[in-house]
Amino acid sequence: MTTTADMIARQQPFTTGFGYRTTASEVLAGHTLAGTTAIVTGGYSGLGLETVKALSAAGVSVIVPARRPDAAAAALATVAGVQVRPMDLSDLESVAAFTASVRENGTPIDIMVNVAGVMATPEQRTRQGWEHQLGTNHLGHFALVAGVAPLLQTGARVVSYSSVGHHRSPVLFDDLSFETTPYDPWVAYGQAKTANALFAVGLDARASADGIHAYSVHPGGIMTDLQRHMPREELIERQWIDADGNVNPLFKTAAEGAATGLWAATAPELVTRGGVYCEDSSVAAVVPDDSTDIAAGGVKEWAVDADAANRLWALSVAATGLDPFNS
Repeated sequence: MTTTADMIARQQPFTTGFGYRTTASEVLAGHTLAGTTAIVTGGYSGLGLETVKALSAAGVSVIVPARRPDAAAAALATVAGVQVRPMDLSDLESVAAFTASVRENGTPIDIMVNVAGVMATPEQRTRQGWEHQLGTNHLGHFALVAGVAPLLQTGARVVSYSSVGHHRSPVLFDDLSFETTPYDPWVAYGQAKTANALFAVGLDARASADGIHAYSVHPGGIMTDLQRHMPREELIERQWIDADGNVNPLFKTAAEGAATGLWAATAPELVTRGGVYCEDSSVAAVVPDDSTDIAAGGVKEWAVDADAANRLWALSVAATGLDPFNS
């Protein structure tokens, strides 16, 4: 089984020829992907939509699960090779229905890019009673991957969208749903994003023997629907927009933000780097857990901690009743 020392050794950055402003189509140039199939959550807006467009242009058939299938169909009407199917990531019963339909169809899956998520939401619970951000961002995706695991082909890759927001909190195993701790939307978001990174560590450790690898990514700062729960005053205070509503020019475009996830899904140099956390189309450097410079990026040790990944895995199996790649 993968150890934390293994993960830290794998998290050595290297030069790729890509960078901060690389776009999704640029990282896919030269890859032969025709005839393959992908699942992309959040695939009808923002980074997910750009991911679907780039995969479609490369000849990939894409399945897009959607909480609002009519809106998804409209957004993807001009994109070739896309199927839209209903699924609410925050409801494990809805995820189970979606995965059952995919298994019944039997199409082999080569790529999964788990883009969908929520950020800094008001305190609320999923249908199954979990804190909303952890339940949606992590448990929903855990159940999704587990449900289609029999269809993942040798060489398949699963990419989890984490975030530099994971710097805000490790997984709070003693109070996952803020039952006794005062709720903080940003701490809850940080926990969920750490969980996304740990899921990649845990999944890769279990699936790599079958030639299936998992990675997590920070896409960068991008203005999308993800900020919909943030007041305008907070966006201005954080300098994400100015007083006139103009987006900070340091932010990436959606096409640039989608690049790292697609790089992780296809880069041959990552075959021996399973479970790593990536940013700017490269492997991110490890930073100490007590580091306070979020803007500098990198991955906290707590987000590549193999023991924490195993603990989260056991919790997720108990929550969903699913145990993909049981070892």
